[in-house]
Formats: sequence, structure tokens, C-alpha cells
Amino acid sequence: MIIESIELKNYRNYDTLHMQFSPGTNILYGNNAQGKTNVLEAVYVCCTTKSHRGSKDREMIHFHEDESHIKLNLRKDQVPYRIDMHLKKNKAKGIAINGIPIKKASELFGIVNVVFFSPEDLNLIKNGPSERRKFIDLELCQLDRYYVHSLISYNRILMQRNRLLKDLVFKPEYEETLDVWDIQLMQYGREIIRCRENFITQLNDIIGRIHRKLSGDKENLIIVYDPCASYEDLEEEIKRSRISDMKQKTTLVGPHRDDIGFYMDDIDIRRFGSQGQQRTAALSLKLAEIELVKRLVKDYPILLLDDVLSELDGERQNHLLSAIDQIQTMITCTGLEDFVNNRFPLDRIFKVEDGTVIQENETGTISGTDSSTDM
Repeated sequence: MIIESIELKNYRNYDTLHMQFSPGTNILYGNNAQGKTNVLEAVYVCCTTKSHRGSKDREMIHFHEDESHIKLNLRKDQVPYRIDMHLKKNKAKGIAINGIPIKKASELFGIVNVVFFSPEDLNLIKNGPSERRKFIDLELCQLDRYYVHSLISYNRILMQRNRLLKDLVFKPEYEETLDVWDIQLMQYGREIIRCRENFITQLNDIIGRIHRKLSGDKENLIIVYDPCASYEDLEEEIKRSRISDMKQKTTLVGPHRDDIGFYMDDIDIRRFGSQGQQRTAALSLKLAEIELVKRLVKDYPILLLDDVLSELDGERQNHLLSAIDQIQTMITCTGLEDFVNNRFPLDRIFKVEDGTVIQENETGTISGTDSSTDM
């Protein structure tokens, strides 16, 4: 799969922008707060419907505008696709595939797979469990449409159950209706647990070899799925927790409280690992994610590297760059010297300055206008 071009209108700091990408390595360089990350974010939004930064639709729309448009042209198995994303300040986004509007955002998943890697991801191991759940969910939603359905349904039931728990203070007679929500919570929760277990098992088949290479055969890395309640025990745990749920007015048991652990020789590196070990494990996780996508969909994902190379030492940079040799990659950085000029093939270079994008190493100019900064 290859992304051929992107068009933006009223997106972040761009009035208009049209870029054509190389199927190889695309470098976007320039000073901070010029709009580099906004381009990668737009690609990610068009592929997944969500911002990697967790931004809401209205936050991605150009200042003083009510709507924003993203158009992504790509090719998968030699078949062209066009994804149109229409962001609105006060309404749900509109999405069309090849000019045909879709009713559910989940219909977009599976067309293109993308892996986003930012400096924040290097802290994935030491951050809270919500970040690790987000990692699992974002990847599984691209790989498994049934997981998307289960996750959306589970989150909807969870929200309604929590609302009911709050209302019981004023309407205690509604307690018996909790049984209805509990049955559905268990049904969808079990499917989420099953998919996550399988996902972690598949990652473990890959990540150990990658991490041994990164650590010079000094460390063995294992990922452990740490569910709040197991598949078999979920129903019983939900029932057992009901009194506590009613007291705290929230659902305390379920996959919305799951976590994953990272262990090196039985040592939990979330708690006891050094920063270097945690960052190397995070890099191993991203590289394993790329390889897993290749294994499951029989094609490489699109890789978005947002200023992450500046956070890695030379050795880890080399490992990352050598691993993405056959992948279409979009990289943001502040300069082309050092790690880029001497060690990395550059297929297309874009200079981003003050909301303007100029292609430098091939004939022609690609530009966008406006002067506001990254958000």
C-alpha cells in the first residue's frame, strides 16, 4: 500500500496544501511549530478517523473556519482509493471512500494500515495503563473490524451503565436493570479480552527476536497481557463488584481497566527498568507492530515518524532505519544534517516553514499557505 498524495483545506495551520509523496522515504524538515506534525496527523486522521494527539475535530479546523477537508489518494494492490474526510466544528465528521459516503467510521478500517511513532511513544512503557490500552486498541481497530464493533459496543454499554450507577442515588428502584447492562458488558468484554490475548501472543512471537538484536543479545523481552478480569472470570467479577460499583458510581471491572506488562528476565521494567531499557522496549514494540501488520495483511503499513530519530542514539537510529528499508515512510525532523545526509536514502525532501511546504530535491514546488503554528 502506498499513499500517493494528500490535499488539505483549512486544516490546522494550512489554508490549502497539496503534496505528492514518494513510495519510499519522504522527509519533512524545518523548525518547530511550522506545521510538519500537522501533515502527519492529517494522514493518520484520514486512515484511522482519529488524531494521534487525541485532538477533537474542532481543534484540527483552521482558526476562524467552521469546516476542514482532507483528501488522501492511495494505491493498494494496484487498486486506487480516495478517502475524503470532512471535519466539522459542531457536527460529526463526514467520510467518503471513492466518492461514496460511508455511514460508519468503522467501514474505513482495513483499507490502509498506518503506524505512528512519536517521542511520546518512547514513554509508553513508563506511562499509565490507559496509554498502553490505547496502543492495543488503535492497532487492533486497523486489523480487525470485529474488534472495532466489540469495542464501540462495549464503550457504549459502559457509558450507559455508569450513567445508571450515578442515577441510582435518586432512583434506587432501577438497580434491577443493571442485569441487562451486565449481560451486554460481559458479552462484548469477553470478545475484547479474546482479541487482546491473541494480539499479545502474536506480538510475543516477534518482539523477542527484535529486542535481542537491539540489546546486543543481552536482554529477553516478554509482553504479558494483564486483564482486569480473565475471559472465564469476567461474569463473576462483574457480579462481585456490583456493590462497590454502586458505592463509587462507576464500573470497576472490565477490559477498560486492562494493562500489559513488559518483563526482562522476570523483572517488571514498568516499575524497575531504567529509562534506557524502557525506551528500547518501546522501540522494539513499534518494530514488532510493523512486522505483525506485514504478517497479517501481507503488506507493509505506512510508517509515520514524528521527530522520533532525534530522541534515539546512533545505534538505535540505525536499527530503526534499517528496519524500514522497504516501507513507505514519512519523517519529520528539524534538519537534514547528521543522521540523514550520510546514512539514509532520501527519495523526496520537503521544507516546511511558516505553514508553507516546498519540495526541494525534485523539479516542481508543492506549497501550502498560512502562517499560524502547530497546535
